[in-house]
Formats: sequence, C-alpha cells, structure tokens
Amino acid sequence: MEAHAGTRDLIFLDESGFAPTMPTGYTWSRIGGRAVVPREDTRNRRVNVLGAKIVGVEPDLLWQRTSGRIDADMLLQFVCVHLAGLGGGAAVLDLAADGLGAQATPVWERHRRCTVVLDNASAHVAKVFKSRRRQLAKIGVELFYLPPYSPELNDIELVWRQAKYQDYPQRAQTSTDSLGQAVDQAMTRQRDQIQQSVRNFIQAA
Repeated sequence: MEAHAGTRDLIFLDESGFAPTMPTGYTWSRIGGRAVVPREDTRNRRVNVLGAKIVGVEPDLLWQRTSGRIDADMLLQFVCVHLAGLGGGAAVLDLAADGLGAQATPVWERHRRCTVVLDNASAHVAKVFKSRRRQLAKIGVELFYLPPYSPELNDIELVWRQAKYQDYPQRAQTSTDSLGQAVDQAMTRQRDQIQQSVRNFIQAA
C-alpha cells in the first residue's frame, strides 16, 4: 500500500544464473527434417546476475552480472550503491548510518525509504550482510526475509523466467562476452516492459 501511495519503494531482490546453452522448450524444423539445437560447453562459463525489481512510483529493474560467485560482500555493495544510493558504497556505511558525535544521527538517508524482499540464500543470511541490517534500516533500506521455500512470493522470479525463455536472443552463446551481452539484452527488455506497463496504466487512468 505504501509503495502504491508513493511513500515507500518495494524491492524484490534475488540472484539467477545464465548458462551458455539455455533450455529449449520447443523448436521448428522442415517436414521430414530433424531439428538441430546448438549446445555449448558450460564449464566455467556461467554468468550470475544479481537483480532488483523496484515497485513503486518509479518502477525499475536493476542488475549486476559477474562470471564469479555472488557472495555477501558483493550483495552488500549492490544494496548500498544501487538500492540505497550511497555513493561510497559499503565502505562508508558505518559513517552514513551512525554519524558522528554523541547524537549518532545518520548523515545519509535514501530519498524514499524502501523494503527489500529477499529469500534465505546463503549470501542473504551471511553475517557480513545480515549484521548490517540495523545500519541499512537507518539509511532507509529495510530488509524483509521471506519464509523458507517460498520463491513464488518473490516477484523477481517472473523476471528471471521471462528473461530466460522469452527475451533471451539466442539459446546458445559461444563466448562469455556474448553470454554477458545476451543477458544484458534480455534484462534491458524486461526493464523496458516494466516501465512501459506503468506508463500504459497511467495513460489509461
């Protein structure tokens, strides 16, 4: 309700992996011919994506991709920079949240408070990240953990599905660079659709 009223942003956060060869649900071939689906070796060529779907008066889709593992340090940095808008990132979170002097007044606050919805993945509950929960709340980023085994409650799951099965340009990528570009292209399409749907709703209203 607060998100629709414009007083708070609701943000769904999660990670997903993209392989050089994505699943193929169906394909076409000439009558009498056999369909051939290219397949690439997946070893050490996976691209992992950390994404955040923002619901509110300014809907958006943010993401960061890496060929490595998404750990708690990377998650904290993503939240501080991309969700909180804290220019110095996690390195200045202590100062931004706790301030200086006896009053301990935060010196930074997000332009509009937000609630980040996330599951109980290892990076999300690691001490490096979860121990900063109080400080994040001080600068306007509150964390809300979903019950275990309930991915259907996280709206960004639909983004992952559509990006992989509908907006992914080709089912097989021959290099890590092309895989990364394909991921960016799919996520950009998803972001454009999210923003366009809101514009359509406003015009209809």
